[in-house]
Amino acid sequence: MTQVPPLMTLDALAVGQSGTVLHITPVAADQMEGGVDLARRLMELGFVPGEHIRMLKRGIPGGDPLAIKVGNATFALRRFEAALITIQPSLQPE
Repeated sequence: MTQVPPLMTLDALAVGQSGTVLHITPVAADQMEGGVDLARRLMELGFVPGEHIRMLKRGIPGGDPLAIKVGNATFALRRFEAALITIQPSLQPE
């Protein structure tokens, strides 16, 4: 029997862990300063369902920003941005 780890958001992933993007939560324009469509921007950067991601590092102090590897690129995300990305963590550490 295979155990499947519970779903989580990217901001909760531990350093060194990896996973697969499942969903980006849309943000209403009135909730973001300047009306930026953050979900669309994250998808344009490569955070699309099925994409493999890895948490590389957290900033000190407070854990902001987060260094995330998606595909062959590395991005810095704020924790609130990473909280919009639902992932399936990998069972095996890399």
